Amino acid sequence: MLITCILLYLAVSIAIGLYAATRVKGAADFAVAGRRFGTPVVMATVFATWFGAETVLGIPATFWKDGLRGLVADPFAAVGCLVLVGVLFARPFHRMNLITLGDYFRGRFGRPTEVVLSLCIAFSYLGWIAAQFVALGLAFNVLSGGAIDTRTGIVIGAAAVLVYTMAGGMWSVALTDFFQAVVIVLGMLYVAWMVSDHAGGAGRVFDALAASERMRVLPDPDAKSILAWISAALIVLFGSIPQQDVLQRVMSAKDEGVAVRGSILGGLLYFAIASVPIFLIGAAALIDPALVERLVKDDPQLILPTLILERTPIAVQVLFFGALLSAILSTAGGALLAPAVVIAENLVRPWMQRRAGAIDPWTEALGDARQLRVMRGTVFVLGLAVLAMALTSKLSIYQLVNESGKVVLVSAFVPLAAGIFWRRATRQGAHASIGAGLAAWIALEALAPDAVVPPVLCGLAASTLGMVLGSVLPQVGPPPKPVIPV
Repeated sequence: MLITCILLYLAVSIAIGLYAATRVKGAADFAVAGRRFGTPVVMATVFATWFGAETVLGIPATFWKDGLRGLVADPFAAVGCLVLVGVLFARPFHRMNLITLGDYFRGRFGRPTEVVLSLCIAFSYLGWIAAQFVALGLAFNVLSGGAIDTRTGIVIGAAAVLVYTMAGGMWSVALTDFFQAVVIVLGMLYVAWMVSDHAGGAGRVFDALAASERMRVLPDPDAKSILAWISAALIVLFGSIPQQDVLQRVMSAKDEGVAVRGSILGGLLYFAIASVPIFLIGAAALIDPALVERLVKDDPQLILPTLILERTPIAVQVLFFGALLSAILSTAGGALLAPAVVIAENLVRPWMQRRAGAIDPWTEALGDARQLRVMRGTVFVLGLAVLAMALTSKLSIYQLVNESGKVVLVSAFVPLAAGIFWRRATRQGAHASIGAGLAAWIALEALAPDAVVPPVLCGLAASTLGMVLGSVLPQVGPPPKPVIPV
């Protein structure tokens, strides 16, 4: 019964995605859905894209091992990022009428900046997408009672995501996100209500959590712990801002006000629903402490799925796993589309146009229909590459997600923020920022990964210093044409 319901749910999700594909009329529709969505859809797609496998499986596992201080990156910094995007970045993004962040970097700082940062942004998504594929494999393994091994489950889940993402791009992602957001919210709230009864009431769960050391948010009072805590927060808080999925959701809004409200409300909704898995694992410790103790040693990511399967009725199981699959599918689709669009628009398209002999590589020489085919082909190739990564990775879901933002933090955040908010930022400053940030981070990751000051913080500081010095010192070469307004 459970497997049948889940398969029907997958079929409905794919059907919605394929229906949405009928709305795609060109590459812009595929990438940003033609800037047509209102606040409910933008809010839902922001929430659903961020509420992924790491939220349902990774957050409770990390909380049980490290407490709230282990969750500084997600959900705390994640919510801060979405609110910050709404307050500071949504309006400038929407006014630029861009398809990708690479378009912005090219117009503001030139083609070399576009190429390097497009590669960095695309690379940063690999761990995030792989985490969703791994979670799909775990879900199918648990649901089938081991009949479907995790690796086979990863392949099945990846195939489902590829089908509707390739078909409809942002239209498919947005409409399936809206449907899946409803399932996530209703499913998680109902599951929490039912599980709290098994634990003796919500009050008993809250009291048990409050009495434990796990509710401490701040790190230990030593320099290394404090800096590691700050580093984990900044990787998500700032490193997630120069990301293509953030830009796509802002650009899919029909006006600036919708872009702002959608980002902020989506972030607040994410924080509210992300607290439910924390509550559930607290309840699990009261319902079956032996199960929790055993799985903490084996794989803490399986605590909630195993508890739901073994100790709750079929209706709760359907809603929990429906919400879990909704979370994974919505995040996987959005995360796969974002780097594929960047690669197709900022790397593949210019190369193909130069081969075609276009005088201006930014003309429509190849035609919109051909560019749409390029985007779909890039989704397919990237999906296969990440599938291989998911099948071989040994990292946890939470680690895969929260490690992925480092390269963007040290390379792209400072050029993006300075380019928008500092008029004196120059092409030379951007080049110095990118080079210094990446060089410092890579060198320290190789030479002193466990130093008191985390390598990523040094990389961010070097990136900031490079931008300032590169912009205020005498400029080498002619100034760039002001394509993007400063």
